[in-house]
Amino acid sequence: GVDIMFPAEELAVVGIAEVLSQLNVIRRALKGIGQHLRRRPPALLILIDFPDFNLILAAKAKKLGIPVFYYISPQVWAWRQGRVKTIARRVTKLAVILPFEQEFFQRHGLRQVEFVGHPLVDQVSRPDRKAISDFRARHHIAPGCRLIGLLPGSRRKEIQAMLPIFLKTAALLKKRHRDIIFLLPLAPSLKQVDIAPLIAGTNLPLKIITEERYLLMAASDLVMAASGTVTLELALLRTPMVVCYRLSALTYFLGHRLIKAAFASLVNLVAGREIVKELLQKDFTAPNLLEAVEDIWPGSAGNKRMRKELAEVAASLGHQGASAKAARLAIATMEEGGGS
Repeated sequence: GVDIMFPAEELAVVGIAEVLSQLNVIRRALKGIGQHLRRRPPALLILIDFPDFNLILAAKAKKLGIPVFYYISPQVWAWRQGRVKTIARRVTKLAVILPFEQEFFQRHGLRQVEFVGHPLVDQVSRPDRKAISDFRARHHIAPGCRLIGLLPGSRRKEIQAMLPIFLKTAALLKKRHRDIIFLLPLAPSLKQVDIAPLIAGTNLPLKIITEERYLLMAASDLVMAASGTVTLELALLRTPMVVCYRLSALTYFLGHRLIKAAFASLVNLVAGREIVKELLQKDFTAPNLLEAVEDIWPGSAGNKRMRKELAEVAASLGHQGASAKAARLAIATMEEGGGS
């Protein structure tokens, strides 16, 4: 079992302005977990992502002689590369999940790093035609209908920023194409009441799907997606996409000057080139999104090209068993110690 000290959803915020709004909650969590580490020091501290929070915990564990296993690396290759030295000092073993990360860290002098593959490879598998046909039947979708997925993210603020433009684009597509249905998955952390004000009065053929998220993504002919891990999930399913994102003005103003990554989406970062269109900030408009969607419309050369390139990205993410490999590394790190 597990004892939850602080719910993750209270700490899971993205962006500078968004973090400032939750600063008191984050401080309380750091203090509470730090006290717990002193009172009941574990044999191993496992940290997952969330670097600005977790690297502080890593420093506390280091002082207490607790070995630290960091799974899912901070994205220092994108911004604040100086944190590599901090990680090297505070982390006993770093397990990375993106194929270019091990070489990046080693090139910057961090040796205790290993690529274990991406855990999504274990979680996401392409369904067969029967599974997709059954999905369509369960949701009363006629065989000839084109399915367009709308994936605006899982956080309320993300959805409020993304979904209205997705819906405007959907309305424009509906005017151009017959027999089209839009699919909107409802994240487990949300309820229909959370999105009801955003979809009220849209008059679109829209189906809200509360389960079967991966089947929805696989059944979609293409997807409008918020930038994030979902782009890799779509790559594993070979579903063409347009990637969009909009941050608060303050977060973008500050971040734009700090971020060194060539692309916003993980799928393009893994590919090392633009294989999916990215529409960010002021470029994220309904007319721009409409044009990008039309470029990869089912049956088009753009759609076929993207499916082929997504297959290459999927192959680079490693083999099944990433989580098991990470678990073996964590056990070895615990047995070796090395926290002090």
